Amino acid sequence: MKNNIKEEQQPQKQEFLFEGINYKILLIGIGVITLGFILMSGGGSDNPNVFNEDVFSFRRIRLAPTTVLIGFGITIYSIFKKSK
Repeated sequence: MKNNIKEEQQPQKQEFLFEGINYKILLIGIGVITLGFILMSGGGSDNPNVFNEDVFSFRRIRLAPTTVLIGFGITIYSIFKKSK
């Protein structure tokens, strides 16, 4: 009976799901995703009757979505990376 009380009173050590390197890689991936969405933004027009060709630029059509996909790949890698 006394052993059970002692075990309950000891604070349990909280363990994280991943190690520190996994969280660092995850934050890098989130940063790359954010960069991709920033690259996608803009290109609008103040006048809705005027078409802006900048919407179809290389940056918005190719570079930004590729950057977002690379960011998702980095975050998936950070989840699957095994700790030592």
